[in-house]
Amino acid sequence: MNEIPIEPSREPTSRPSGLTVVFVLLRGIAGGIVGGVVGYLVVRWLKGQGMYGMMIPGALVGLGAGLAARGKSVLLGVICAAAALVLAIMTEWTLFHPRRELSFFLTHLHQLPTISLIMIGLGAVFAFWFGQGR
Repeated sequence: MNEIPIEPSREPTSRPSGLTVVFVLLRGIAGGIVGGVVGYLVVRWLKGQGMYGMMIPGALVGLGAGLAARGKSVLLGVICAAAALVLAIMTEWTLFHPRRELSFFLTHLHQLPTISLIMIGLGAVFAFWFGQGR
């Protein structure tokens, strides 16, 4: 019989250069900022319509970062998740609790309605997922 020996593939693994990683992060952060601003404005508009969508800012941070990055980066996803949490908390405070001091609001954050906490958390999850890029 004519048997062909099977050997493991010896193809070189391509790792992106350090400069490429930096550009992916910078483009992603810029896109995340744009997405965050749009997300804040959407939630502000929804509030005027009598609706609530606190996961939107976080999701748009991740979506903007992922689209702009033009690469894949787990670090960018982590940065987006952290930014989404901060943005969602600040959005909640400025739009729905403006008369409270920020320090008071932050120390009583756990007393927000459960749906608010769930939506803030889901926004951060979406930011991580979309923020990793493609």
